[in-house]
Amino acid sequence: MPFLSNNVGLLDRALRIGAGVLLIALAAKGIIGFWGYLGVVALLTGVVGNCPVYSLFGFSTGPRDGRRGRE
Repeated sequence: MPFLSNNVGLLDRALRIGAGVLLIALAAKGIIGFWGYLGVVALLTGVVGNCPVYSLFGFSTGPRDGRRGRE
């Protein structure tokens, strides 16, 4: 199923996880508003490796043929 395929590359995943954790931490400390908890979405898409919006538009930052890394 294309909707459930891994469409988020390693760099994209790392950035999503980092941004998600940062937003959640800032919201928990009260530095930013409640909207910071939207970082949960970035965190989950980074951990799972699938972005539903990417799937909707047929976009992918992952490997084209299923392999990891450059060969």
